[in-house]
Amino acid sequence: MPNLRIPTMASYQHPDSSGHFGRYGGSFASETLTFALKELREAYARYQHDPAFIAEFNYEMAHFVGRPSPVYHAARTSQEMGGAQIYLKREDLNHTGAHKINNVIGQAMLAKRMGKPRIIAETGAGQHGVATATICARYGLECIVYMGAEDVKRQSPNVYRMKLLGATVVPVESGSKTLKDALNEAMRDWVANVDNTFYIIGTVAGPHPYPMMVRDFQSVIGTECLTQMPLVLAEQNLPAQQPDVVMACVGGGSNAMGIFHPYIPFDNVRLIGVEAAGEGLDTHKHSASLQRGSAGVLHGNRTFILQDDNGQIMETHSISAGLDYPGVGPEHAWLQEIGRAEYVGITDKEALAAFHYLCRTEGIIPALESSHAFAYAMKLAKEMRPDQSILVNLSGRGDKDIGTVADLSGEDFYDRPSMRGLAVKGAESKP
Repeated sequence: MPNLRIPTMASYQHPDSSGHFGRYGGSFASETLTFALKELREAYARYQHDPAFIAEFNYEMAHFVGRPSPVYHAARTSQEMGGAQIYLKREDLNHTGAHKINNVIGQAMLAKRMGKPRIIAETGAGQHGVATATICARYGLECIVYMGAEDVKRQSPNVYRMKLLGATVVPVESGSKTLKDALNEAMRDWVANVDNTFYIIGTVAGPHPYPMMVRDFQSVIGTECLTQMPLVLAEQNLPAQQPDVVMACVGGGSNAMGIFHPYIPFDNVRLIGVEAAGEGLDTHKHSASLQRGSAGVLHGNRTFILQDDNGQIMETHSISAGLDYPGVGPEHAWLQEIGRAEYVGITDKEALAAFHYLCRTEGIIPALESSHAFAYAMKLAKEMRPDQSILVNLSGRGDKDIGTVADLSGEDFYDRPSMRGLAVKGAESKP
């Protein structure tokens, strides 16, 4: 678009008071939720600068989550790619195994202060559900997690983790039975139980103030990187103070906004979001809202969504449940429109190959969501110089995905013949 310029921190003051990022964002909610959202906005405005709230949040980040998460130089990968140095922000090492816990703690702290004893959440890959169940167990809050029935099947380890933590997991059988439908059901629950219920949204979407609030809690990721990167780059005798590229996978987009936002004023740092191209951007089996979508309203905010000519939400596809969503956070739509961030696609096949590569080259089992970002980093590194660098947000670990990966790789997750053999051998050895 003409007459738009890349913002600096001085000029980048988004969202505005009504929750808009340019023409995106805002609050499109039912009358029932209008008061609840007003109550939430006022509570967040009150506590976000409160010294006691900030001190508690920082304490939880350090002592419960285990922050700061390290930045790791993927040295073998960098050498084999023959180009830029690749660094990984290790959000997979957080308690619960992903970046989701950063935001959940902040929202749960608000819920306590607002006197809301009942927590609801939606989840796709299950990491947000696990994080929500974890903090509800810690704070003594009731926890109900809505999850698409299809995701319940492909993310069974996380479903059981949520149940172990005391959460009630509600499979959603409507629609595509994925994240979109889980969010729909959570919204319906909130409308029906608004007086005693706090809805912890897991991504930078939803009605204002959620996109801003989730981004703010997740910005701990990029803020840490601003301090860490000069040190790790100096260790490799690289001339820059900050990475040439900051990269993250994008579904709803919370892990990406968490690492992007502190880097927005660094005009010489490219911000690249990696969407799920599924079986190809030229097919209908992908989740690339920014590259193949158009502006519309979904789940309480105006953003880019995948919709047909009649404005009906299209079904999506991704190898990774966490990216299987037909929309994206409104701030990502704005960053793309003003040219501050760029968005690309990685297919299922490429993500799966990157998953196996990272396992066998760096000894790290990544989430399939994060594997999308790592796959594009490997491609881009080959086009860059060895004295340049790419920082990838490794948003989560892949324990939850090993059953899916085994199925896609034509392998038996439980290795049943071997297990039977061991059982027989064990039985024969008994006296």
